[in-house]
Amino acid sequence: MAAPMELSCWGGDWGLPSLHPESLTVMAYAKFSGAPLTVNTINNSWRAPKGDVPALISEDTVVSQPAKILNFLRKQKYNADYQLSAKQGADTLAYIALLEEKLLPALLHTFWIEAENYCSVTKPWFASRIAFPLSLYLPGKMSREALNRIMLTRGGPPLYSLTEVEAQIYRDAKECLNLLSKRLGTSQFFFGDTPTTLDAFVFGFLAPIYKVCFPRVQLQEHLKQLPNLCRFCDDILNCYFRLTVSGHSPSGQDTADANLQKLTQLVNKESNLIEKMDDNLRKSPQHPPRKLTTLKLAAGGEESSSMNRLSP
Repeated sequence: MAAPMELSCWGGDWGLPSLHPESLTVMAYAKFSGAPLTVNTINNSWRAPKGDVPALISEDTVVSQPAKILNFLRKQKYNADYQLSAKQGADTLAYIALLEEKLLPALLHTFWIEAENYCSVTKPWFASRIAFPLSLYLPGKMSREALNRIMLTRGGPPLYSLTEVEAQIYRDAKECLNLLSKRLGTSQFFFGDTPTTLDAFVFGFLAPIYKVCFPRVQLQEHLKQLPNLCRFCDDILNCYFRLTVSGHSPSGQDTADANLQKLTQLVNKESNLIEKMDDNLRKSPQHPPRKLTTLKLAAGGEESSSMNRLSP
């Protein structure tokens, strides 16, 4: 029996299981490959911004970073890419590199650098999920780290000012979205009818851009002009993640389903008991047959109340 696996990741909102692109990538791959992960959201945890999220824990093994986590899952026989050819495997690596080079800087800027987005959405959302007093400090630290990452990778010649860098990263991001849209075409997933590693990475990068309600939405507006990519995100959310329209995990719906299952089991047991009693009555010659009175269940009546008491 395989050891239990637990994934620590940021929680979700706006119809997403997580707002964190890397967490989304791992969660999607686990769904695609059938890996039985127990998801542990780290809301209100002081450990959240340490850079080791998402983290997969299995017995004494702790694995972080999406690529390493996916490799670990493949070694446990949870492989979403077993049908891919060598060329498709190479294409996967190339497109993932494209996402990290062209799309990730604009995604970081949208969340952490764009002042209006950061002040009205990103900062309050993450601060509400980090314990006080770290909630006053850590979102700002995360924003500075995002800016340093952008300037380190994209701030060299001939782009020296932040304004020039911003313009270039958004041009690159839109070009990347166009390439992804052309590659996907009318297919359900990037390599046909079955989702793979590439689909997990693309979903992880696109879904936050697509779903989060920001006041400044230039990248989101461009994405929404590419209907096949939007449909791609919606299909994965609808098929692999059971979320309500409000974006929260449907614990209420799960409870209702469990209650309905329990009630159905109770009704089945009662039905079987009645059938056995009726069969026994028919097989008993010493008792003359009696005419059974039909019970009519009236709304608000005693029988209805009895059924309500049976309901979990």
